Amino acid sequence: MAEKTDWEAKAANLLKSELKRQGVTYAQLVEKLADIGISEKEANVRNKLSRGKFSAAYLLQCLTAIGSLQLRLD
Repeated sequence: MAEKTDWEAKAANLLKSELKRQGVTYAQLVEKLADIGISEKEANVRNKLSRGKFSAAYLLQCLTAIGSLQLRLD
């Protein structure tokens, strides 16, 4: 299995941080994604975040679903 690149790790950590900051669990994220028309399973969310392998579109979908309006990249 390939290792995560620094950029993949940064993206995964950014999303994990936002979930924690918003107090949203993976199960709640699945529900919130469903609310905006995105069908996802909790196991898939967990795997994507663990591997850091997801698209920019998926990142934006998750951030939109949890109501993140601003991001800090530093």
